[in-house]
Amino acid sequence: MIRKEKIYLSTIASDAAETARSWDLNLEIAEFCTAWNMDRKFPAVDRTVQEAIRGVGSLLLHAPFNELFPCAIDPKARELAADRFRQAIALAKNYGARKVIVHGGYNPWIYYPVWYVEQSILFWKDFLQQDPGVELVLENVLETDPTWLSDILKGVNDPRLRMCLDIGHVNAYSKVSVMEWLETCAPWISHFHIHNNDGTADRHSALFEGTIPMTEFLRRAEELCPNATFTLELMEDGPSVKWLADNRLLTSEESKWS
Repeated sequence: MIRKEKIYLSTIASDAAETARSWDLNLEIAEFCTAWNMDRKFPAVDRTVQEAIRGVGSLLLHAPFNELFPCAIDPKARELAADRFRQAIALAKNYGARKVIVHGGYNPWIYYPVWYVEQSILFWKDFLQQDPGVELVLENVLETDPTWLSDILKGVNDPRLRMCLDIGHVNAYSKVSVMEWLETCAPWISHFHIHNNDGTADRHSALFEGTIPMTEFLRRAEELCPNATFTLELMEDGPSVKWLADNRLLTSEESKWS
């Protein structure tokens, strides 16, 4: 079973805050995935976030990702990615969020995998020369091979940069199974994004709607990554949280699988 204190709900769901308070869960702040919400729209967005996190115990924050490419060929583009990530880190500290989720920026129509891996290592080593003060977790999106992210993390070799395994992205974009991704990347995983789909598109479907063997995956993830946290990144949280409880996958106590 997965302890409640390890479960977060992404605020992309309209019922995230309500469900988190009802079930004594936590929140991942997603409003700043779009960078302009950190700028001129910040006052209004901040009011929304402050209301959502009221009474919620623990927080994570998702950094912006649109047009941000840490492995970019243009050095000015890399500077933009670094600046936006630093903005997100500052916000995370302000809200008291313990981890910041970042995308690696891989685009198969722009970058060769070898470039992506080598240049990502250089970017993150340079970025981490300034202590972020929070844990950064690097999320897969369009990556098709689990070894690319594991090679980046091995190359950076810094405990402040870990991995967020997004299993919905794996199911939609990679021919390698989510179970193989888990086995390959487990030593570097600190966080999971959990949602389902039918393998044809990234739909952020309920945990019980799709082709990912969710019960098997969650049990194995808890075995291999016992200290990792999990975010349900769904359009509606209530039914999936109830499904976790009904299937004895959620507990408020330390427990072994039964």
